[in-house]
Amino acid sequence: MTSPASYWPPFALALSTPRLTLRPIRDEDIPAAVDAALSGVHEPGRSPFSNPWAESPAEELGPKMAQWYWRCRAGASPQQWTLLLGIWHDGDFIGCQDIEAKDFATLRTVSTGSWLKRSAQGRGLGKEMRAAVALYAFDWLGAEVAESEAAAWNQQSLGVSRSLGYELNGTSPANWGGIRQDAQRVRLTPASFNRPAWTLEVQGHEPTAKYLGIG
Repeated sequence: MTSPASYWPPFALALSTPRLTLRPIRDEDIPAAVDAALSGVHEPGRSPFSNPWAESPAEELGPKMAQWYWRCRAGASPQQWTLLLGIWHDGDFIGCQDIEAKDFATLRTVSTGSWLKRSAQGRGLGKEMRAAVALYAFDWLGAEVAESEAAAWNQQSLGVSRSLGYELNGTSPANWGGIRQDAQRVRLTPASFNRPAWTLEVQGHEPTAKYLGIG
């Protein structure tokens, strides 16, 4: 049987932490991802995302998520790529951690974003999955900077950033879902990174890096 990684090499990638498995979302994972999102991601009416996708009507959310996953896969190239990593905890799909870059060979910079279903929040899993992609970016991809941003009021996300060593990197007004928000940018380097005590286990790095043009 043909392996999915034979036609899209990043499907071979898997990152393992003490409690989590992170790997690119495949088509057969989409129903679980949609169910996790439908169970609730944030307080109703208070979206922490620049695009309030999680507030879409139930009948629209699944198609929007699937289209986004397919679009990111189809558009991946050495010049610009996004890896959408599903998060599994005790066998259950609980959210997504993405890592993306533009002109990585020159800039050596990645940016990240994530979501967790509400029932998985408040247990340190968000910090663990962000630490996983920071470790992968710095130690495996050779990144020099990892960036992220959050609404200035989103102290939960910014708290995770502070705990990992991210430094504040300016604010700017932004249109998030038709609402003006102050977006707080944060920046992490290998020097400022508060590394976890555990070791990240990585599978499938070589075919992933080759496909993304990372030497």
